[in-house]
Amino acid sequence: MDFKGAKKKRNRRLFLTPLLLLFPHPQPFLLGFALQFAAVDTGEAKSKLEIEQLLEGNFASQGRYRTFATWRRFNHHDVKARNSNGMPVMLRSPKFYRYWLDFRRNLQNWARKRMFQPDIMMDLVTLVKVPIDSHNGLMSSDNKYKSCAVVGNSGILLNTDHGKFIDGHEAVIRLNNARTERFEKNVGSKTSISFVNSNILHLCARRDGCFCHPYGGNVPMVMYICQPVHFMDYLVCNSSHKAPLLITDPRFDMLCSRIVKYYSAKRFVEDTGKALSEWGSTHDGSMFHYSSGMQAVMLALGICDKVSIFGFGKSTLAKHHYHTNQKAELRLHDYEAEYAFYHDLVKNPRAIPFISDKFRFPPVVFYQ
Repeated sequence: MDFKGAKKKRNRRLFLTPLLLLFPHPQPFLLGFALQFAAVDTGEAKSKLEIEQLLEGNFASQGRYRTFATWRRFNHHDVKARNSNGMPVMLRSPKFYRYWLDFRRNLQNWARKRMFQPDIMMDLVTLVKVPIDSHNGLMSSDNKYKSCAVVGNSGILLNTDHGKFIDGHEAVIRLNNARTERFEKNVGSKTSISFVNSNILHLCARRDGCFCHPYGGNVPMVMYICQPVHFMDYLVCNSSHKAPLLITDPRFDMLCSRIVKYYSAKRFVEDTGKALSEWGSTHDGSMFHYSSGMQAVMLALGICDKVSIFGFGKSTLAKHHYHTNQKAELRLHDYEAEYAFYHDLVKNPRAIPFISDKFRFPPVVFYQ
């Protein structure tokens, strides 16, 4: 007998019994409670404080960021000079002031837009595809890409020959600068959009010229901001990009965050029988975040008529990433919750919460 499994089921019954007395069919109640829970941004206070500090010019509050290249371009401590508290004086280079006003303006605009807006999915063509088409010399229109391939980085791709099929899509979206050389048979070689998180650009900022173009300098990059301080990387590195370097709209970020948190909360209660108040300790609370892959899929839903998804999933027989030796997943992501989202996306997209009823989901196919 599986005593651990029996104990887990018994604890779940103990948690649900009081609810069953009030709700004979508890699923709608649990879904509603998960919706309310997901609508609360547990990291909002921390984010507001961080933004306030940055707008005041307090980059020292960013911890290890000041050891990186972007920080060193603009600031250094004068060991000999001390302030009234005996601390070394921070000196800023003339370059800092050239970027400072742009940094404040970008950060203020981004912070001002950080709100929940379910209709944002219908604006993605204008926000993303139109500037990319303009860069490529195409006439701007409301037309979406006829077909898109979103290529994840799972090691399961090494067991496939999807390369030519992937390259046959009108647009191919790749994640976090995963290389394609030597893996063309598995992942293809065409790249239309490089989708990254700002940690990737932050690493690129250490390089001469902020080089961050593994697919070529003319491939557009779409990036979501992980930390507000990364706007400085964006401003410094944007000039090195011939192609557009687009930052995702924070309203889109908020939508993705709510969706993933909903699926994570729902799965947590169903699998553990614990109260939602315990969810934060399991998923690092305010550090919990959607993956780059999830947001890239969401982007494809908004700019493509058909979406094909490759390299999402895991296997005990496959590497975590096809192109790295990373051993495990990051705790700040709940991949199982994201897989539940993908399942609904294929089987029952209208079950996905927070997205406007006016949005029409394109057909989605997952390839293993």
